[in-house]
Parts: sequence; structure tokens; C-alpha cells
Amino acid sequence: MIKFYDLQKQDKNLHSKIIRKFKNIIKKTNFILGKEVEVFEKNFAKFVGAKYSVGCANGTDALTLALTSLNLPKNSEVIIPAMTYCSTAFAVINCGLKPVLVDIGNESPVIDVKKIENNITKKTKVIMPVHLYGSSADLNSIKKIIRKNNKKIFLIDDCSQAHGAIDESNNLKKKIGSTSDISCFSLYPGKNLGAYGDAGIITTNNTKIYKLIKKIRNLGSEKKFIHEHVGYNSRLDTVQAAILNIKLGILNKLNKKRSIIAKFYNNKILNPKITKITYSKNSVYHQYVVIVKNRKKFTKYLDKNDIQYGFHYPYSIDQLKVFKNKFKKNSFKNSNYLAKNGISLPIDPNLTNKQLNYIVNKINSF
Repeated sequence: MIKFYDLQKQDKNLHSKIIRKFKNIIKKTNFILGKEVEVFEKNFAKFVGAKYSVGCANGTDALTLALTSLNLPKNSEVIIPAMTYCSTAFAVINCGLKPVLVDIGNESPVIDVKKIENNITKKTKVIMPVHLYGSSADLNSIKKIIRKNNKKIFLIDDCSQAHGAIDESNNLKKKIGSTSDISCFSLYPGKNLGAYGDAGIITTNNTKIYKLIKKIRNLGSEKKFIHEHVGYNSRLDTVQAAILNIKLGILNKLNKKRSIIAKFYNNKILNPKITKITYSKNSVYHQYVVIVKNRKKFTKYLDKNDIQYGFHYPYSIDQLKVFKNKFKKNSFKNSNYLAKNGISLPIDPNLTNKQLNYIVNKINSF
């Protein structure tokens, strides 16, 4: 069986280093906001090229903390792509705000910037693109739209699948996480940079926002028992920070392997029944997604040939049961099409040449 993603194999060479670090933390008993958290925050901010970063409990909380820090009027509108994980929309709603969906591009996993402007209203306060599958959204064009509308609209990007990706819309080729007002990352185990449990991190260049998020992730407090804001219990624990700091050291290497695998698929998958979606040039390929019209038949074929796969995602936001009749039908055709026909192929950095050739040969024979 070719696994979709093999976490155990990926981290095998790091286990002894992680265990040593874990023993040291147990010895010191600094489990909450220990020194390792601050070290990881500084290293991650440096990695993406941002001034500041704040660790938190998970990616959903990262979005929630970011939105909370802006102190927006209730029912303010937040523009998000129709194709994303539910957490993007849930964070908006849990902050008392309204998600406004915009479709993704044709055979593209990211928000269609041409459709954003028509969805901006007097209530629009945030545009929240998602760098889905590790492919960067056109942030520069979004910034131009914000300037054109002459409004105080914040840009918060959901970077949960884009650790190390490049903002190609910027001529300076800066990394995702360094060019928006606030950027939010999930560090879930299966991400390009993943913890051994739930974790998340936020980056920003704004000192005021940084200081506020740092407080509200810790129950509104900077000093024990001094609560300046109504906050959340959303701290990144010391053990996870230590693990992430070790894994951060090999992230570029793993991302490069993903890119090599993606290039191999691009060149070798020749079956006309398989449509490849368009990724940004310097994507970090969190997922490698193709479109197959007869997906059910194709998945049965992959099962028969012992090739694991995934769906990211089988439903667009407007199709989720919780949002039944909340959004206008047939308004998100590209998102709906990807949800119905998209399938994620294995892109584990540890896949061997033999395994990759097997996958490609089987796909071309479908």
C-alpha cells in the first residue's frame, strides 16, 4: 500500500532529538509558555520574514484571534473563498461576523480576484484569501482592490497550507506570512510544518496588533491575574513549540521534495482523463490535486491498486450542511466543480522513485 502521507517515516530521523528535548522540558516542568515557545516564535517570524509571530492552540484559533484583535463591529463582512476548509468560515462566524463567499478561479484552487470587488459593500472589513494546497493567492491584486475602494479593509490571509510559499504577486518575492496585515497558520500534524498535536501561529508586522494578540491568546493577560481584555485560552504549549522548532529546520528541504514530486506528476501524468489544476510557480504543494470527472470509478481503481488518496475538500463552504440555504445556489461553480471532481494524490516527501513511477503508470493506464 502506498500511503497518502506517512508521518512516522517523515519524522523518523528527528525522533532522538525530539525525545531529548521532551525529557528536558519534563525536567524543567515549564509546560505552558516556556522558553521554547518564544524561541519558536522568533525563528518562525524570521523564516517567513515577518517582524512578529504569536503561537496559539490551533489554526482555527489563529484566525479567531486575528479577527478579534481588529475589534470589528458586529455583523461586519469578511470575504473568503467558497473553496476552503470549514474553519475559515467558522472563525468568522464565531467572532460575530458574516462570511461572504467568492468563487475560486477556473481550474485554480485560490480565490478569483476578479470577483472580489463586486462583493465589497459598506460592511466589508476584511478580505481573507486562502493559499489552498500551498498555492499563493494574488495578494498584490487584492491590495490594489482595497486601495481602490479607499476603505479601511484589512487583509488577513489563511496560510494553513502554505508554510514557506512565496508571495509571487510581490516583485520582492517575499514569503507568504510577511506581506499581509495578519497571517494565520495551522500547525496540525499533517501540514508541511506540523506539530505532534494541535498548534497554530500568527504573523504580523504591526506592533499594536502583535501586542494585543499576545494578550488575548492568554486570557487577555500579559501578567498573571492582570486581565486587560476578554481573551481566549489559546496558548501554544512548550512541548509542541520545541517539536516545531526542530522540524522548522528541515521544512525547506521537505518543501523542495514536494516540488520535485509535483514536477514529476506534471511531466509524467499524460492520461487525458486527468486534468491538472493550476498552481502558483513557487507553490509548496501541501496537496497535489487533479480533476477527474468520473471520480468514483477512479477512486475504486486506486483502491484496487493500493494507492491511497484524499479529498480536499468534498464540499465547498456553500455545500456544507450547516450552511444549507445560507448562500445563493449556483454562484460558486468552480468551487462546486472542484469539490465534486477533485482528488488529492500522494505527495509525501518520502515517496521513492519506484513508488512514484508506480503511481504514474497506474494513473496513465486508467
